[in-house]
Amino acid sequence: MTIEVFTAHRSLLAGVAYRILGSAADAEDVVQEAWLRWAEVDAASVADPKAYLVRVTTNLAIDRLRRVRARREAYVGPWLPEPIIGAPDSGDAAEHADSIELALLVVLETLSPLERAVFVLREAFGFSHGEIAEILGRGEPAVRQLARRARDHVRERRPRFDVDRRERRTITERFIAACTEGDIEGLTALLAADVRMVGDGGGKARAPLREVTGAMRVARFLLAIASAEGRKRFLASIGASPGERMEVGIAEVNGGPAIVAWLDGRPVTVISLVINDGLVDTVYLIANPDKMSRIGAPDASGSA
Repeated sequence: MTIEVFTAHRSLLAGVAYRILGSAADAEDVVQEAWLRWAEVDAASVADPKAYLVRVTTNLAIDRLRRVRARREAYVGPWLPEPIIGAPDSGDAAEHADSIELALLVVLETLSPLERAVFVLREAFGFSHGEIAEILGRGEPAVRQLARRARDHVRERRPRFDVDRRERRTITERFIAACTEGDIEGLTALLAADVRMVGDGGGKARAPLREVTGAMRVARFLLAIASAEGRKRFLASIGASPGERMEVGIAEVNGGPAIVAWLDGRPVTVISLVINDGLVDTVYLIANPDKMSRIGAPDASGSA
C-alpha cells in the first residue's frame, strides 16, 4: 500500500517539483527524496496522504531551490529552465500546459522560493490559501500576501500568449525555413523590432553569453549559427564526431511547439519562440547538453 499510494501521487509531485525548480533533474531528485521520507512513515497514520506528500515535496523543492540558486549565479551565461517533452504530470498535461511554458518558468526565476512555491500551488494546481498555509507551515494571511505579490509580479512580466497553437506552429515553421534558407529578409519579417534572444550553453556549447537584442542583430546571429560554418563551430563545441547527421524539426516542448535539433538522434539544441501580435518577441535558445535528456529522439518527441 505504501508504494501504491506514492505511485498514485507521483505525477502530481513531479509536476509541483518541476515548476518550483525549473529543472527536471532536480525535480526527480526531490521526488526520490520524498519517496524515502514516505517509506519511513507509517502510512496508516497519515490521514491525507496527498496533502502529506505535497507538503514534503514542496518543502524539499524550496530547500533545494535555495541551494541551487547559488550555483545558478555562477553559471556561465544566462540560465534557462530545463526543457521537457510533454509535462512531468502527464495525466493533467492539457489542463496545466500553460504553467510549464518556458517563458513563464523564466519569470518564476525572479520570484523568491516561497513566492514561487505559493504561485505554483495556487495558480497551477488550484490549492486554497488555507491548504498552502498548511503545506508551508505559515499563517493564511502571510500566504495570501505571498500569493498576491507573486501573482502581480508574474502578471507584469509574463508575455501575453495571444496566438493559438496552429498559428504558433505556422510561425515556427516559417522561422525554421528562413534560417535554413539564409533568408534574412524573411527572418526579420517574423521578428519584432525589439526582439531579444537569450541563450543557454552553460559553458558547454556555443551560445550567446549575453542577450542579443534588435531584429537585425538577432537575425544575423541566427543565420550565422545556421550556416555551414556556424554548424561546424557548434558541433566542435559539443565534441561531435565527424559524419554525424543533424536533423531539425518541431516538437511539443513545455506545452508548445519548439524547434529541436538532433545529432544522430540525440537532442543538442532547443529553440522556443515567444510570439506576440504575430511577431517573435523573444527567442530562447538552449544548447547545454546537460539539459537535453528530457527531449528524447525525434520519433519519441513527435517532431515534424
